[in-house]
Amino acid sequence: MSGKLYICPTPIGNLEDITYRTLRVLNEVDLIAAEDTRHSIRLLNHFDISKPLTSYHDHNQNTKGDYLINKLLDGENIAVISDAGMPGISDPGEQIIRQAIENNIEVEVLPGATAFVTALVGSGLNTYKFAFEGFLDRDKKTRREQLESIKEEKRTIIFYESPHRLKDTLKDMLKILGNRNISVNRELTKKYQEIIREDIESVINIFNEREVKGEFVLIVDGFKGEVTSKNNFDDLSERDYVVKLLEDGVDKKEAIKIVCKDRKLKKDIVYKQVLDL
Repeated sequence: MSGKLYICPTPIGNLEDITYRTLRVLNEVDLIAAEDTRHSIRLLNHFDISKPLTSYHDHNQNTKGDYLINKLLDGENIAVISDAGMPGISDPGEQIIRQAIENNIEVEVLPGATAFVTALVGSGLNTYKFAFEGFLDRDKKTRREQLESIKEEKRTIIFYESPHRLKDTLKDMLKILGNRNISVNRELTKKYQEIIREDIESVINIFNEREVKGEFVLIVDGFKGEVTSKNNFDDLSERDYVVKLLEDGVDKKEAIKIVCKDRKLKKDIVYKQVLDL
């Protein structure tokens, strides 16, 4: 009989946020798979949990996933933990869960600390409908394309971001999404937790005046304007299409790029039509 895969959320900062149920499961399983064993051993030692520990992360998930599945098929019970929060949210836990389901192995997800839910509830923005985007791409061009694709998303939008990319991400958001309300959550539940509820431009000014430290959850207000149906552009000339985008607040260079991509045209063809704009 196969073992069971337990998905165990761990505190995102404050160790008091671990649940009794998670502690019980971690004490009972045969093996714990951790995103970073060096980080997790401190957590386990704090709660006097002594169980075999193995690494499971982005760089070994393919080979180690097979290893864990074989252990489960042999009847062992395994707990998966990430560095912080719920495994499977912006980390490789998603893949081992999928593999377990494909092999008819029972998966039990324990409730617990999750950074984006904590940030969303405290944001003061709409919580009835929201979209989780996680980390935007590191590449500037790709990141801007991702933001462009969701600029008319009416639901509240949730992002994760690292300290060294925060300023660039905020600047891209201001340029593409406009100056929306935003809740910037730094080091949630930790000693130096900080929540800034402002508009994007004000937040940029705040972080221009100081060093950026900590991990961030960004909660961005949804689009408040009228969503433009792509079909409305089908009857427009390339020139009129660019004009429409300019009226919607897109700069000329970005508008030309959008039209070229949408119409599958070379840049110089569209550019010649809008020289006088």
